[in-house]
Amino acid sequence: QVDRYLYHMRLSDDVLLDVMARFRAEMAKGLGRDTNPTATVKMLPSFVRSLPDGSEKGDFLAVDLGGSQFRALEVKVFNDGKQSSQLESKFYPTPKEIIQGSGTELFNYVADCLSDFMESRNLKHKRLPLGFTFSFPCKQTKLEEGVLLSWTKHFKARGVQGTDVVSTLRKALQKHKANVDVLAMVNDTVGTMMTCGYDDQRCEVGLIIGTGTNACYMEEMRHIDLVEGDEGRMCINTEWGAFGDDGALDDLRTEFDRELDLGSLNPGKQLFEKMISSLHLGELVRLILLKMTKEGLLFNGKVSAALLTKGKIEMKHVSAMEKYKEGLSNTKEILTELNLFPSEDDCIAVQHVCTIVSFRSANLCAAALAAILSRLRENKKVLRLRTTVGIDGGLYKTHPQYAKRLHKVVRRLVPNCDVRFLLSQSGSAKGAAMVTAVAYRLAAQRKQIDAVLAPFLLSLETLREVKDKMRAELEYGLKRETQARATVKMLPTYVCGTPDGTESGKFLALDLGGTNFRVLLVKIRSGRRRSVRMYNKIFAIPLEIMQGTGEELFDHIVQCIADFLEYMGIKGARLPLGFTFSFPCRQASIDKGTLVGWTKGFKATDCEGEDVVDMLREAIRRRNEFDLDIVAVVNDTVGTMMTCGYEDPNCEIGLIAGTGSNVCYMEDMKNIEIVEGNEGKMCINTEWGGFGDNGCIDNIRTKYDKEVDEGSLNAGKQRYEKMTSGMYLGEIVRQILIDLTKQGLLFRGQISESLRKRGIFETKFLSQIESDRLALLQVRRILQQLGLDSTCEDSIIVKEVCGAVSRRAAQLCGAGLAAIVEKKRENRGAEHLQITVGVDGTLYKLHPHFSRVLQETVKELAPQCDVTFMLSEDGSGKGAALITAVAKRLHNIGQK
Repeated sequence: QVDRYLYHMRLSDDVLLDVMARFRAEMAKGLGRDTNPTATVKMLPSFVRSLPDGSEKGDFLAVDLGGSQFRALEVKVFNDGKQSSQLESKFYPTPKEIIQGSGTELFNYVADCLSDFMESRNLKHKRLPLGFTFSFPCKQTKLEEGVLLSWTKHFKARGVQGTDVVSTLRKALQKHKANVDVLAMVNDTVGTMMTCGYDDQRCEVGLIIGTGTNACYMEEMRHIDLVEGDEGRMCINTEWGAFGDDGALDDLRTEFDRELDLGSLNPGKQLFEKMISSLHLGELVRLILLKMTKEGLLFNGKVSAALLTKGKIEMKHVSAMEKYKEGLSNTKEILTELNLFPSEDDCIAVQHVCTIVSFRSANLCAAALAAILSRLRENKKVLRLRTTVGIDGGLYKTHPQYAKRLHKVVRRLVPNCDVRFLLSQSGSAKGAAMVTAVAYRLAAQRKQIDAVLAPFLLSLETLREVKDKMRAELEYGLKRETQARATVKMLPTYVCGTPDGTESGKFLALDLGGTNFRVLLVKIRSGRRRSVRMYNKIFAIPLEIMQGTGEELFDHIVQCIADFLEYMGIKGARLPLGFTFSFPCRQASIDKGTLVGWTKGFKATDCEGEDVVDMLREAIRRRNEFDLDIVAVVNDTVGTMMTCGYEDPNCEIGLIAGTGSNVCYMEDMKNIEIVEGNEGKMCINTEWGGFGDNGCIDNIRTKYDKEVDEGSLNAGKQRYEKMTSGMYLGEIVRQILIDLTKQGLLFRGQISESLRKRGIFETKFLSQIESDRLALLQVRRILQQLGLDSTCEDSIIVKEVCGAVSRRAAQLCGAGLAAIVEKKRENRGAEHLQITVGVDGTLYKLHPHFSRVLQETVKELAPQCDVTFMLSEDGSGKGAALITAVAKRLHNIGQK
């Protein structure tokens, strides 16, 4: 009979999965800026951005307002390696006249109780941070502010709704001269999550099932439209009690739910809570028993005063009647006390009613919780989620079957989530103290992180100084008497012209400048159907060759050329060849280049001071398989300028921002004192990577730059390159991460073995980590590949470090380039200059922000120059072929 009567309260798994889907939809609605106003599940941001990590310490106060008793606490948190805390608290009653009187009286009472507590604990002389647990729906715009949306749980204090409860509390505390700083306000649900999060760092969901019911969880910032920023996570207080207030659960609500709602203090509101929380379940049982009795199904149809009295049956009665181990004795005793004089059948029926009502509560609660867990799993993009739910509340704690039922149903609804349920031992108020402790820790950490990154933030004034110093060094490098001691070598390339469109023929090109070596066949066609077609093959240069002997290196290069010629079927042809050699060379003519010094990790012996063209010719002779006409040796920067110059005649500057960093530009012959002649122009390879080797930019070099320099193959050299190029940026980041870890600000203070390895943090990771589209979850994955087990907070800090290092690199590069374009403007005697810069290099091409910051800096520092940046699509190898073609053209003109 009872089963038939309460058929609608029995929910199948299909119905629960449907409730789960409805709740997921409401969550999404609550998180959206446009849809939030109409959402019943308000998804309130709590501004709690971080869980405890075990490094919190200090003495904190907490107050807890939201139930039948008010509580004041002192929480001592110890950072002793054992992650321990000590808690002392005192309960104060919350009289009805206080909770339903005026707001001023309520908060004066809170301040009064806290003052009493501080006096009893002898804390009056200390200034302590305070966390405030306020268990009512509030809208927060920061951690220490909360505007009350509406009272719940019988609270009705006047003049509080729509006001900031934290400032009201502060005023009351000032009046009582209480020596405290209110640092954080949290909901009891958030407090529960934080309390449990201190004991289990996997805890990222908080659940209250008691007088009221609610849940909170850590949501990705990128999904929270209501709050600015998309970095990291924030705890969302769902306020799920109002789920269904728009009619979404009407098909599941019974006549008893409707009757209970009509008789409540807030009809039509908190409908989900009224189906779940202990405040209402006893009343629901009473209404069912009353109707069944009226229909003659119970107590011989005799309706007693107890069944007619609202609130007479409480949750404690329901819990006691469901203690099955004790048979029917509890049920009989309770019903007798209520003057109901039951038969054994009555006792069985009543016990069954209680079971169905409380089971439905656990089922609905499980469906909403499963929705949260499935969202967390999707956010993390994992196949299986391992997480912990922190729980508090009388219904969960005291009901004999509730916890077991809830766990079972949750696991059935989300089989791909491994959930641990952790009971909050010390309530949500300790959580408020933990939120305060975390806020305290984060503020201290922020100060330390800012101090570490401050030297990387360059002011406009500093960048102007860098530009002026670069300009002075350019001049030193061009002058005969200062060139020998100049750090910016300003090497003449003997490239005296850019393409004019009449070049044609077949050319070979070699491109050596990194760990890959490229051989190209370039077919250039002139006239109306002007075109450049390229065929190329890439060969690796092993480390043992890069750092072996010069003979081995050039033999390896010739082996690669032989493979390519055979691959292309042109082994017998004697083709003109251009050699892109991306290392500083002194040239006496276009086909002679003496290596000044290796860079970018190359260390082959017996090469420095030698002519690289002669070394290549020697290696070809040794192989004795083919012959080539080596027409030109060029730097990759010059090759880039020529490649872009073929498309845009206004291109007179080449920039490489990749593994290395360098610039070349067309300089007036009259300014180049180290070369004979005053007519026309010549391309100068600045070799600006050595800028600062004389100490002129030591004021902006950080201790991390010095560590990177000292650990490099060429300590003391290429200082500017080491601050701006892809080869070194990852290593600078690694040094900063080690320092932050040593300070306990990252990776829980544990330096992993991988982080100790030089070069492990490649610059490509900076590009990936700084990508705007990349969620922090993916940042964590990159760090995990490096053996770094990072938290969400760690990922934010790593991203910030990468941003500071790459931004400084782009700004320094921009300051150097501004010096060059300003020089070009003055050379022309123009008030305004229009010029194109040809650019190549992975850092410029692949990093999400480098090119933009570089361009902005040039614009800021050289406002009279209109600079167009043109990406070199085909690299510097095509440029070498074009230089060879131009050199051939000019040679033929000379012969004629």
